Amino acid sequence: MTFAVVTGAARGMGRSCVEQVRALADHVVAVDLDAPDIEGTLGVACDISDAGAVAALVAQVRDLGPLRALVHAAGISPTMGEPRRVFAVNLVGSHLLVEAFEPLVGPGTSAVLFSSLAAHQIAPFAQADQDAILDGPGAPDFLDRIVTTVVDSGHAYAVSKRGVVRLVGRAAVRWARLGGRINSVAPGLIDTPMGKQELEGQPAMRDMFEKSPMGRMGHPEEIAAVVGFLLSDQASFVSGIDVLVDGALLPNL
Repeated sequence: MTFAVVTGAARGMGRSCVEQVRALADHVVAVDLDAPDIEGTLGVACDISDAGAVAALVAQVRDLGPLRALVHAAGISPTMGEPRRVFAVNLVGSHLLVEAFEPLVGPGTSAVLFSSLAAHQIAPFAQADQDAILDGPGAPDFLDRIVTTVVDSGHAYAVSKRGVVRLVGRAAVRWARLGGRINSVAPGLIDTPMGKQELEGQPAMRDMFEKSPMGRMGHPEEIAAVVGFLLSDQASFVSGIDVLVDGALLPNL
């Protein structure tokens, strides 16, 4: 009997990913700030930026069987918090989950974390000193140091998602030695409640939408389908990469 865990499962892309993992595992654990009520799943409440809460999550589910899949879709957007909170949820939370679940990784385990188109947008402007800080999200002074390198929540969001991409690359080496795989997926503009909130709250997002070659936002199911492939045995030699799913928006920016 195997199990799969999906964070940010209550709505949006995380909710679509719940449907993707049903065929991969015997038990599906749906995680969000408030325990999701999704038929056929075990709903668990967890603040993924809290190390104690993440440890409690792992302790609660570890006896369900071997870990088959981990999908980490939980996160916050720029309008949902100041820079420190953005980093705490998006990057520190990702680090906590990867570290906490790593002891459960074995042959056949696969994980997908969510990065963002924003991580690709800032990649050409990456700074070595900032990356050095990003690579230590578990350090006690991480949040104090990293917030001094960003100008606002939008910048913090992009940098935090770059940190997720780098986190996945490092973890992939360790997980491969355990028989597991880990990748990330970078959504572009997606038609979710969070995506609509950003579109309405930030003029820059509206400008990006108008530049979309496909003339539309992506659908959560389209992101979940890519996640499903990365988790599947068909992607058995794919690990440590970030897959951009943006409808060809990045080349047009």
